[in-house]
Amino acid sequence: MDPVKYARAIGVHVGRGCRLIDVDFGSEPYLVSLGDHVSATATQFITHDGGVWVFREERPDLDLIAPIRVGNNVFLGYGVIVLPGVTIGDNVVIGAGAVVTRDIPPNCVAVGVPARPIRTLDEYRTAVERRAVPTKRMNAGRKREYLMKRFGRSQ
Repeated sequence: MDPVKYARAIGVHVGRGCRLIDVDFGSEPYLVSLGDHVSATATQFITHDGGVWVFREERPDLDLIAPIRVGNNVFLGYGVIVLPGVTIGDNVVIGAGAVVTRDIPPNCVAVGVPARPIRTLDEYRTAVERRAVPTKRMNAGRKREYLMKRFGRSQ
């Protein structure tokens, strides 16, 4: 099944134009909301805090559960973990392997464990534009030729 259709089928709110690859929505997927144009790969959305296990014998009904909200135009790098109660703003890039333990404001890049903003989205755009290569619409052969020439490797 298409990953977006699957996410919707299990109760995730998924906006338009999303790309989901190997995403785990945890035990309460209906508490996860993704805006429009969200990309996530090998991301885990964890809506409950299992640490309350240590209190289970004295408090058998205790649970700590909270929704997760992801804004519009968000990129979640490979292996990101998003914890309960987090809101990620619009126009955000979360770096690979980050653990998002608290809200991330809009228009920024956040990385690390725990994830924290390190630059604005405009600063990121400026840095990316200096290193960008125009290969996105090239076929595989043309892309290889271009990259081999650009990076000085002979075929």
